[in-house]
Amino acid sequence: MLSLTATMLLAQSTSAEETPLGLPELSVPADNPQTPAKIALGNKLFHDKRFSTTGQVACANCHANDKAFTDGPLHVSEGINKLTGTRNAPTVVNAAYFRTQFWDGRSPSLEDQALHPFVNPVEMGLANHDPILAIVRTDPEYTAAFADVFGKSGDQITMDEVTKAIASFERTQIAGDSPFDRWFYGKDAAALNDQQKRGYGVFINQGRCVSCHRIEQTQALFTDNRFHNIGVGINGIQQDIPTLAGQFLHAKATLAEVDVKVLGDKRTSELGRFAVTKGLDDLGSFKTPTLRNVAATA
Repeated sequence: MLSLTATMLLAQSTSAEETPLGLPELSVPADNPQTPAKIALGNKLFHDKRFSTTGQVACANCHANDKAFTDGPLHVSEGINKLTGTRNAPTVVNAAYFRTQFWDGRSPSLEDQALHPFVNPVEMGLANHDPILAIVRTDPEYTAAFADVFGKSGDQITMDEVTKAIASFERTQIAGDSPFDRWFYGKDAAALNDQQKRGYGVFINQGRCVSCHRIEQTQALFTDNRFHNIGVGINGIQQDIPTLAGQFLHAKATLAEVDVKVLGDKRTSELGRFAVTKGLDDLGSFKTPTLRNVAATA
């Protein structure tokens, strides 16, 4: 059934202004409206490898255009000097619709999320954001672009403008209008074959997949935007949870970065959403992944 679902939901990413069939209208922050120039600037920033200690890693390394904005088939992502983290890179496609970012939801927005990989020691490795600002404040192409988009130059350019541009680009990466959408929402009976339709029946009935991978009457994100512990990973640390949780809370209390802890230590990473909320009910819980484009992102 999974392969049938993957085929049904495979769609082209699009940056079109019109909302693709099967997706809700995109919500854009009032303080960061979309403009073509800002999107183009965000695209340039997203692909700039100079924003890493080695000059070889950009956002696009782990979120590659030709891999549905993931780094498949890698199970965990590779950063500077081939260092590996503890988690699989989530797709950027349709991330604009997610209520939180990262698998544990530790960032509330695309703008906030864009800050963190630059200064994570196993991702892009910078000690702080100063090297990025030094580049965008002096590189002729960047200075012209930031002046055009934000009306700012020199020290007026901050990471706020950098992350807003990146987030604007990421909001253009949306995918809908799949064979499923054309069948379910477009009422095209021929969009799915009989085998795929039977797979849909299992998906919403016996399989109960739809409980977490939601299909609404007018749109389907194929995620409930919630966090669940399905027993994967957490079982391996079950006996050590009190110790690991205590160590993590102590580290967090001493201002250790959550990003560094969860990407630097596999066992700590398995604590899931707990690392954000400190709630015992969130131990081992991770965000429900969307099934859109799962054939390209799994």
